[in-house]
Amino acid sequence: MTERRLRLKRLVYQVHRWTGIAACLLMVLWFVSGIVMLFVGYPKLTPWERLGRLPALPAEQCCVAVETALAASADPQAVSEIVLTTIGGHAVYRLREKHGGYLVVDAGTGLPYPPADRRRALDAAHSYVPGTAAIYLGTVAEDRWTHSRALNAHRPLHRIQMEDADRTLLYVSSSTGEVVMDAPRAQRLWNYAGAWLHWLYMFRDRPVDPGWDGIVIGLSLIGVAVSLTGTLVGIWRWRFRGRYKSGARTPYRDAYLRWHHVVGLAFAAITFTWIFSGLMSMNPAGLFDPSGSRPDLAAYRGGTPGTTRLPLPASAAIRQLRAQGFEPSEIEWRVLAGEPYLVARDGADRVRLVVVGADTPEILAQWPEDRLREAAARLLAAPVADYRRLDRYDAYYYGREPEAMMGAQERRLPVLRVRYADKGRTWAYLDLRTGDLALSQDRSQRLGRWLFNFLHSWDLPPMLDSGSLREALLVLLSLGGLLLCGTGVVIGYARLRVTLRRRTGCPRRQCGRPPYDARS
Repeated sequence: MTERRLRLKRLVYQVHRWTGIAACLLMVLWFVSGIVMLFVGYPKLTPWERLGRLPALPAEQCCVAVETALAASADPQAVSEIVLTTIGGHAVYRLREKHGGYLVVDAGTGLPYPPADRRRALDAAHSYVPGTAAIYLGTVAEDRWTHSRALNAHRPLHRIQMEDADRTLLYVSSSTGEVVMDAPRAQRLWNYAGAWLHWLYMFRDRPVDPGWDGIVIGLSLIGVAVSLTGTLVGIWRWRFRGRYKSGARTPYRDAYLRWHHVVGLAFAAITFTWIFSGLMSMNPAGLFDPSGSRPDLAAYRGGTPGTTRLPLPASAAIRQLRAQGFEPSEIEWRVLAGEPYLVARDGADRVRLVVVGADTPEILAQWPEDRLREAAARLLAAPVADYRRLDRYDAYYYGREPEAMMGAQERRLPVLRVRYADKGRTWAYLDLRTGDLALSQDRSQRLGRWLFNFLHSWDLPPMLDSGSLREALLVLLSLGGLLLCGTGVVIGYARLRVTLRRRTGCPRRQCGRPPYDARS
């Protein structure tokens, strides 16, 4: 072997030793917290949970005209969202204004509400968990459970502790007075050993935190170096032909080193895969940023509800929906390709559309496919390569269980998948039941789906459909990784003790004896 190759090998050994010492305990925590996250997710309020807490909208003596509610806005024509819903037991119009902020208007009087104070926050909490005492804890801009950027328009948040059996902590929007997050005590406690630990949220203090990004990326890179160099060392030291004098294929006599070597070879691939895909989750250097133009939602809609609305009073829409056996809990005014319509949702997050008819408004279960095709042509300034209706999930559009990171995203079926011949080869998924752009991904984002989501979560639809089999396999592999990193902690600790003794001249009796011969 040449001198150069010997130096290179020695460098690999040294890198594995010292990066392993630096990262092995962290990797143990990542494996433990990853197992927890399979079963207990980061706190979130899913759309179906929120809708399930809302009463059905009243048809009689319900609502002033939408135009009256819009008059409360400083710029009615710029209002991008109009929703009739219930907040704190009262029917209201919730308006999304020009700069993304919210305005809440009493649906009975047409008068705007001021920002939610303590009393309104407590009213919302009692409506959300009725018959339970509540303790007001003040406001917070952000804490360990509210890092989501989706909450930015609602900050600061009122914190309210409910005295129910689950000891639920509620977060109420100061903008709208709605409950926007619930976190039962058991979920919070498990998350200290789960998502909070896994994502290193002790280093994060705001929704976009470059410092936290840098810490996670840096530690992930160290983990990648540990797993790569460890794999090389393990292969080099294993006797694939013949055996060592001990009769074994590994040279290590000590139990910790021997188990670390054998388990490392068995679980090296999955350990590297999970550490690498965790690094990819941070989108380092913008690797998965869209490479072309983004979908133009304004062109897709062809108008805003502030300027283009269905000429149907809310109370009439509610009566018409009820006549067909549908009890709406929420109604939203929408525009698609210049055509106004209503999206009605019930307490189970089922959807009906109210659209312009020949003589009177019609109620539909979903959009006709040709109407969505017409709207899709507006979405990107590029020709459409093909359309396909999907009645089953594919590798990019799929639903996740509520515990998953993306578990609050609505992924209805059927959808219309539209592929564009643009620079980024964009794919768009249009929800036939609502008309929403449910998902869009270009070539770079689809690559990120494989390098992060698939490698980290094993989330292809057939894998997700296997249920407990997938979970059992992930737990088994995680335990293998945990054993690998756990033996690494013992080995690293012993190596540090030996190094400290050599550098300080400390006798073994005073410094203590390592659990094995660290010089092996």
